[in-house]
Amino acid sequence: MTIDSPGALLRRYGLQARHSWGQNFLIAAEVHAAIAIASEARPGRRVIEIGAGLGTLTDRLLATGAEVWAIERDRDLCAVLRAELGDRPNFVLHEADAVRFDYAAAIAGQAEPVAIVGNLPYQLTGPLLFALLEQAPHAGPWVVMVQKEVADRLCARPGEDDYGGVTAVLSRMRTIARVRNVPRGCFLPAPRVDSAVIRLDARPEPLGGPVADEAGLRHLVRTAFQQRRKVLINSLAALGSRAEAQAWCAAAGIDPGVRPEKLGPEQFAALQRAREASGAGAA
Repeated sequence: MTIDSPGALLRRYGLQARHSWGQNFLIAAEVHAAIAIASEARPGRRVIEIGAGLGTLTDRLLATGAEVWAIERDRDLCAVLRAELGDRPNFVLHEADAVRFDYAAAIAGQAEPVAIVGNLPYQLTGPLLFALLEQAPHAGPWVVMVQKEVADRLCARPGEDDYGGVTAVLSRMRTIARVRNVPRGCFLPAPRVDSAVIRLDARPEPLGGPVADEAGLRHLVRTAFQQRRKVLINSLAALGSRAEAQAWCAAAGIDPGVRPEKLGPEQFAALQRAREASGAGAA
């Protein structure tokens, strides 16, 4: 790496981490390397980095020869990125909010699938993952740092305690695997929780087959898990009537007395198709 450590950069530019923005700068070079390797960054491939921060991961990605599009909303950090990395021909900085960034435009026209990486702020993990799911469902891989408890949930399987609605929705479109755990001491300042790097790869086809309305499917899953201790028919009744919920379960071949956490993406897709067939499938 040719860029200084986060601590040295903060001192040089007279900056401090913004706690209100969830800024914790990764200082472990071996984790930077693991992310770069997992992203398959290489010459000819575009990599979008969410939350470039002080540029330490950016520098590692640039060293692979990849074209790096760095997204950063903090004006002070953007000034650091321009000063430290602005002369690299394969570096493009976007001063923007990552949740509202136009990922669809960023991946359009690329010969290779665009990799997306980043240390996701804990409070924005869900919005960012769903923004990627909406705009870049076939991009990949996604290699992101999340809170360890979030990684546990995303890597869980149906029937396990950590399994939930977000996992059901994301795993329909992506395979999800843990790259490595990252202790809190790998950050400056150290957060109160540990983290993990996960990799999400696009599936050739959505798990469970196509549905007419993906937004409707997501709404169904959210509704099912709002009170996860309820049996399925009681949760689904919020989308119509109990009789309708019974009919959807019957059409999908699913026991209406099962709890939502027992169902995988395939079963939720079947339920959504049953709702659509009955004319009640829109979100």
